[in-house]
Amino acid sequence: MIFLVLLIALALAVYAFFQLYPSFGGKTPKIKKQKSANFKNGKFVNQIPTSMDMNFAGIVSVLRDQLKGAPGRKPARKLVPERLETTKSTKAEQPKITWFGHSAFLVQIGGKNLLLDPMFGRSPSPIPSFGPQRFSDDLPANPEELPHIDAVLISHDHYDHLDYESIKKLSNKVTMFFVPLGLAAHLQKWGVKPEQITELDWWDERDFEGFTFVCTPSRHFSGRTLTDRFATLWCSWVIQSDTTKVFFSGDTGYGPHFKQIGKKYGPLDLTLLECGQYDPRWSAIHMFPEQTAQAHKDLRGKRMIPMHWGAFVLSLHDWTDPVKRVLAAGKKDKAIIMTPKIGETVAFTAKTYPTEPWWEEYEH
Repeated sequence: MIFLVLLIALALAVYAFFQLYPSFGGKTPKIKKQKSANFKNGKFVNQIPTSMDMNFAGIVSVLRDQLKGAPGRKPARKLVPERLETTKSTKAEQPKITWFGHSAFLVQIGGKNLLLDPMFGRSPSPIPSFGPQRFSDDLPANPEELPHIDAVLISHDHYDHLDYESIKKLSNKVTMFFVPLGLAAHLQKWGVKPEQITELDWWDERDFEGFTFVCTPSRHFSGRTLTDRFATLWCSWVIQSDTTKVFFSGDTGYGPHFKQIGKKYGPLDLTLLECGQYDPRWSAIHMFPEQTAQAHKDLRGKRMIPMHWGAFVLSLHDWTDPVKRVLAAGKKDKAIIMTPKIGETVAFTAKTYPTEPWWEEYEH
């Protein structure tokens, strides 16, 4: 009897944890999602078949490779980012961008501040103490130090792109959050007001303070727990002003959406493209660097910044492998690939642009 009581108590505790732990986010009513053409048979789907199933042998091989370890997966010492001058005016003559590592960016165009996937936490995990730790002790600027943010654009709800603590710290200084379908439930549970959130489906466009934001497809998935995979939509973004066009890929495998977006919205002044955390065993949802270079070409991009690297270990390759391979692949097509330091602010339409291999001083 005592054992049964303990078992029931444990089950109730686990249930309560998954229901109440704030980082897991909220749930969107199914009736709201059913209005989307991308919601089929109770889940959101990709444009093309995207296998994510791994057999037992594949799981064993990943565990084996994890246990092997490799010094090249992390920098030889802590990264030291550049400090962002947050007091500078955003009314610059040229559009600027600052990389915070991984997929987080501050974009400044026409006096407006935009944040893309602002994951500023120390670990992309629901319990940060137990997840992979950031390569640096500091950020270019903490959320509290940032100026007023006109818009935040989020690509999907994975922990390395949507961070509970970051949203809590940012919400009072953001005018509007733009998210794919289903993510509003997470933000609202974390205290963001409904009138601060705009949810979009693929190919939806919204005008906002001199910009047009377009929610465009990506090839990926979503989920913050073991039971909510595909429950919210994932996306990429096209950001258009009167003078500038920027593409932000979010997470994605290679697919036909790049040519579709390039045909409809290109040429693009800047592409921010996933380039990191890949592996042959999950190649359908994360591009290899050579595919990143091809995606930039498909999009008719003028310049590119490779992202989704430089902050965390989430795969098995060396931490500098992404940038080295994409530079080699882009060289064949004479692609202009910028490699700013973390925290370095770049005027991305200027004649000069950063190409310094800054990562070399951190290699083993």
